[in-house]
Amino acid sequence: MSDLTWQKSSFSDGAGPNCVELAAAHDDIHIRESDEPETVVRTTSAALGALIRAVKVGRLDRTL
Repeated sequence: MSDLTWQKSSFSDGAGPNCVELAAAHDDIHIRESDEPETVVRTTSAALGALIRAVKVGRLDRTL
């Protein structure tokens, strides 16, 4: 996975290691936190897009 080009979130201030990073590879999107770069979640761009849309409209906002 070292051949991936990781990009930090635009919301990251760059001051610390707590940044979300994304990398695209073929049909997959790889996601990791910069403070734990060895832990990577892999998904599709369609699934990530659906998650982002759900978060934006508040569909995931609820108290457990």
